[in-house]
Amino acid sequence: MLNWSKRFNIFCLLDNCHYNDASAPFECLLAAGVKHQLIADAGNAFEQLKQFSNLHNDWLFGNFSYDLKNELESLSSKHPDKIGFPDLHFFIPEVLVSLSATNIQIHVESETHAQQVYQQILSEEATVAVLENNDLNIRPKMDHETYLQKIQQLKHHIGKGDCYEINFCQEFFDEHASIDPINIFHFLINESPNPFSCLYKLEDKYCICASPERYLKKEGNRLFSQPIKGTAGRFLEDAEKDLESRQQLQHSNKDLAENVMIVDLVRNDLSKICAKGSVQVDELFGVYEFPQVFQMISTISGLLPETTHWLDAIKATFPMGSMSGAPKKRVMQLIEQYEESRRGLYSGAIGYVTPWHGENLNQRDFDFNVVIRSILYNASEKYLSYQVGSAITYNCDAEMEYEECLLKAKAIKKILA
Repeated sequence: MLNWSKRFNIFCLLDNCHYNDASAPFECLLAAGVKHQLIADAGNAFEQLKQFSNLHNDWLFGNFSYDLKNELESLSSKHPDKIGFPDLHFFIPEVLVSLSATNIQIHVESETHAQQVYQQILSEEATVAVLENNDLNIRPKMDHETYLQKIQQLKHHIGKGDCYEINFCQEFFDEHASIDPINIFHFLINESPNPFSCLYKLEDKYCICASPERYLKKEGNRLFSQPIKGTAGRFLEDAEKDLESRQQLQHSNKDLAENVMIVDLVRNDLSKICAKGSVQVDELFGVYEFPQVFQMISTISGLLPETTHWLDAIKATFPMGSMSGAPKKRVMQLIEQYEESRRGLYSGAIGYVTPWHGENLNQRDFDFNVVIRSILYNASEKYLSYQVGSAITYNCDAEMEYEECLLKAKAIKKILA
């Protein structure tokens, strides 16, 4: 199916990598080709998307980039964007292919077209080329010592009361990269399968994503968010050491404090848009297994009033708390001051919106990931980038935060080596 998708300039593959999520209506979803699309940068992007959504009762796929913060909070971005994804892009696909454990559904304009698509997919190669040495020269945007110094400066801000917690990220990049994105995606999700993985192509720009984190999902009138805060390494070759690492995360005062701060932030965000008294914490401090790491995940939900437009839920909660911090606007100012790269699509969101039901424009469902553990690539400019970050609090250890960043990048680094 991925080999077949190469013929399209725009496509989005969403893959939950066999994670048993009872709320997932599909195992894999591919949107390919474009009937209609919207491209917008921060300014009035959300209003343009609201009008686009109201005009077209169809599936929507696309992205919210981190720099939409500039529209939501009257902020700015000082660094150049070397990848070039727009702040907002959504498209209505020509072809939608949905896979579950037992069937395939092809959504097109006619049964004849569906049969043609099915036969085209079957006629494609069912294999992926062996991953060859990519001959990349990936290096950090900031050196180790600079990173440590910036953490101390951020802790000084926390000590002054400017903020409580801040997500601080660093970039690794290559300016002369040549890769096959489909090949890289295949090997990345084999090395690090995660429930919110995706491969997203917009002309010459790619996001190769193996994300473990859900940003926000709407199902009926229920909204829920699942922020991640708290990371520990896996030791798959040593069951006893692996269990010890899990238990240390489960009882880590530092990680518990980080997680509960973000839970409070998400509760506050959802309370802006949900029915009064409906916001609740469904799970606090859940520890989940992933191939390279254990992650501490909490689930917060609320009920969205029927008269509220689906997009207003995004506006009230974006950017997600796990990738910003508390208080949100102040930490985003500090992020812009101290980080040395523009985030762009990184720490934004990719996902889908369903058609509406009946006559009610508000009755759309949606599901969006958090764009982390991702390789961003501009094929024309040959610029490749991945960013990693961690939550900085007053009592954090700068060296340990640096090591956490390297741990989160472990699978990407291995694939690109």
